Amino acid sequence: MSERYTLISTDSHAGLPAEGYRDYIDARYHAAFDAAQAEAEAMRQLAETDEHRKFLSEWDSEIGHHGGMKGAWDPAVRDEEMDHDGVAAEVIFPDADSAGVGGVAKTPFTAGLGSTGSDDAEMTLAGAWAHNRWIADFCRNSPERRAGVAIVPLHDIGAAVKMVEWAAGHGLRGGIMIPTKWGALPSYNDPVYDPVWAAAAETGLPVHTHSGVGPDEDDYGITPGLIAIYTVEAYWWAARPLWALILGGVFERHPGLKYVIAENGAWWTPDIISRMDSKWEGDHATRKFGPSAFRSGLTMKPSEYFDRNCFMAASVMGDIEVERRHRIGIGNLMWGSDYPHPEGTWPRTRPWLAERFGRVPQDEVRRILGLTAAEVYGFDLDALAPHVARVGPTVADVHGTEAP
Repeated sequence: MSERYTLISTDSHAGLPAEGYRDYIDARYHAAFDAAQAEAEAMRQLAETDEHRKFLSEWDSEIGHHGGMKGAWDPAVRDEEMDHDGVAAEVIFPDADSAGVGGVAKTPFTAGLGSTGSDDAEMTLAGAWAHNRWIADFCRNSPERRAGVAIVPLHDIGAAVKMVEWAAGHGLRGGIMIPTKWGALPSYNDPVYDPVWAAAAETGLPVHTHSGVGPDEDDYGITPGLIAIYTVEAYWWAARPLWALILGGVFERHPGLKYVIAENGAWWTPDIISRMDSKWEGDHATRKFGPSAFRSGLTMKPSEYFDRNCFMAASVMGDIEVERRHRIGIGNLMWGSDYPHPEGTWPRTRPWLAERFGRVPQDEVRRILGLTAAEVYGFDLDALAPHVARVGPTVADVHGTEAP
């Protein structure tokens, strides 16, 4: 067994400065793009506070000698930062600058992490194409280390299927990201989406939802505790597609489909899966509905679909995920650095790993930190071996001299 861990981040981000994205947008949308960027910059300046400016100054100082935010779009800088953190490979989502920390644009026309099914169909599709074209180009540099994720809006099922096939044909083996919140569109248990799920299963591309979106602004208003309430509830929106897909029979109809929930923790999964199982089995509270209400279209327990089809890219997982790892599933749980977001582990991934996984058995750490990800995303471990040998964290780095 190697003395180094194969570290694969299943939640990293990349994106361009605004002027760079313009080159990837169809010319007919340039005027709309320019107007949207001007509006976004005005809103950013309006929302900026002394507290946020203080944070930006501290963050810039912390990462300045690491190339700052250039790794969001510069592959050479990114490779250096991956090496610094011991990361052999990564799955790359959009929106590297989700908190306005480094001058990187959000994906054009709301097509990124904040996308919902209520957004303008034409403009969201245009923004998705812009990012997908760019990330495909980006991943051609060090392709053995990069698995780009294509954005796939679902307003038009035919267009979505073509985009899935395009992603597979252009090396975006990181899979596809659909809107976390379906909004005005049908919920994801609706069979209308079956052609998309079939295309993803056939191409082997995992389907992702990623945390970030929340309730509509009208649900909160300008109220005390706004940000705190949002952060407590944010996980639910990213979690909701899980039970829609399981209980809606999507994994029964598409047994080869892989579904990943990214950057949403995993502490909550044992409880919700256990509750779904109890309903499927027919506990006391289900009697008035009858057994068919919870088994319709399902030949297995919900937990069995979860074990077979679902994965948690739990990103900067907390102690609670580590403690509950067996209930979540060692083979379902994956790590991510969330690079280059400030809430992630970069540029201190190595000490973070020791803090979280120092007392976890090595075979479990290997699977959570990289081996499951290699299987889900098709990383070639032989091709990654030279990177692991150069920069991978050692057993002693993670566990000290008395490794479990």
